[in-house]
Amino acid sequence: MNALVAALRKDLLLQWRGRAQAVAIFAFGAATLLLFSFAVGPDSRALRQHAAGFLWLGLLLASTLSLAESFDLEVEEQALEGLLLLPASPRALYYGKALANWALLALLGVALFPVMVVLYDASTPQLAGLLGIVLLGTAGLSAPGTLYAAMTAQTRSRQTLLPLLLFPLVVPVLLASVQATSLLILGDPMGQARSWATLLFLFDVIHWSLGGLLFGQVVED
Repeated sequence: MNALVAALRKDLLLQWRGRAQAVAIFAFGAATLLLFSFAVGPDSRALRQHAAGFLWLGLLLASTLSLAESFDLEVEEQALEGLLLLPASPRALYYGKALANWALLALLGVALFPVMVVLYDASTPQLAGLLGIVLLGTAGLSAPGTLYAAMTAQTRSRQTLLPLLLFPLVVPVLLASVQATSLLILGDPMGQARSWATLLFLFDVIHWSLGGLLFGQVVED
């Protein structure tokens, strides 16, 4: 547990020091939402109906930038090998990195929501439910994203390779997050959002468990 807390503290500190990059990633996500709104046009009903899909597509595209950069400092300073020599399990290092990535992606999702409201007129009174979906959805992006970011960290084409590996795997996350968010915005008379949230939770449990088990093999190979 001490090793996990130390790894998480290290990664959060690195993210704080690189907060200018986080602002740039948010700007990229906001610009993506703006471009999607231009693609739909001035049809307010169509904008509102597609708001959830555009929000999660923008978040997914922005997340690849933050995930790809999450191991850059360790690779540049050749610190990854040094971390593996510490008296800490690779699992603790993985969960520290994944939790830090999750925190950043969750903050990004929360920050992009007001942008979506302004551009798509897609407000919802169920803010607590929306926050829960953002937390579950970003957790589903962070767990496999951290693992694949570690796998591609030492390759030259990691910015291209990471999305190619990650996007097919997180299709269930994208589908469930879009459906649940859309129901919260447009109305959910049948109570279907809970089923999509359950699917997200199960995906998170599986991939957070697998990530911790496989991380040691990924970084050592």
